[in-house]
Amino acid sequence: MLDSEHRKGIAFALCAYTLWGFAALYFKLLDHVSATEILIHRVIWSFVFVTILMFIFGGFSRLRQVLKRPKQLAVLTLTSVLIAGNWLLFIWAVNNDHMLDASLGYFINPLVNVMLGMVFLSERLRKLQWCAVALAGSGVLVQLISFGSIPMVSLGLAFSFGLYGLLRKKVNVDAKTGLLVETAILFPIAMIYLFANMGDALTNLMTNTLPNNLLLMAAGIVTTIPLLCFAAAAVRIPLSMLGFFQYIGPSIMFILAVTLYKEPFDLEKGITFAFIWSALILFSIDMLYKRKKPLRES
Repeated sequence: MLDSEHRKGIAFALCAYTLWGFAALYFKLLDHVSATEILIHRVIWSFVFVTILMFIFGGFSRLRQVLKRPKQLAVLTLTSVLIAGNWLLFIWAVNNDHMLDASLGYFINPLVNVMLGMVFLSERLRKLQWCAVALAGSGVLVQLISFGSIPMVSLGLAFSFGLYGLLRKKVNVDAKTGLLVETAILFPIAMIYLFANMGDALTNLMTNTLPNNLLLMAAGIVTTIPLLCFAAAAVRIPLSMLGFFQYIGPSIMFILAVTLYKEPFDLEKGITFAFIWSALILFSIDMLYKRKKPLRES
């Protein structure tokens, strides 16, 4: 029987990954705005929204602790660059009919996390994990040899988010404080860009239509809410269980891309996805086996 906190953790995880999956619908509403401009507003309004949350729910004491630690600030500066790059690439992919590539990137991400753990955290890969990584690598290799292309958008999203997660794990700062520091670092750059392009109606809130302004301002909510849900889930359920929910987001994106936006699912993408999905099946079996083993031994 699941206890109350465990059920809350599952609910938060479902909420986080479902919101991340449907975020593509939001960015499609802003496809008349350049990816760079959307990113600028995403940074500005995320900073504003997280600051408001800190005032309401507290947390400035943790922020002061981070500001006293130069090493943590240095790492968060690097993570701010990584997450900004990830956001920019994702927005561009969605608004330029590459949602399938974005979906593939987040399907690849769990396998990238395993590889990064091996390289940087000295984690040892189990046999099924090795097989999963080999299958994923084979999928990329087949695409390169057979079709002469590499899924650069997918790999860019997978590795930027993987490295971001690795560094955030190392820096050990809670989601709300970390996001506030990251957006605070990016905020001056975003404001400089905004004022430098004030003549452009898309960056000038005074001349935009109200619906367009509301959509741009909503970027802060779209960014922050799923991240906080994820953080709430992570402290309530095991990381291995959380891993099973991470396929919800890219699955939603995949369905939206193929059914709603009619992106072509050709042979090239079909083969690559087949390899990645096969790798993820092995990866999931490995996670399931790892969870059941301690239960048998207890």
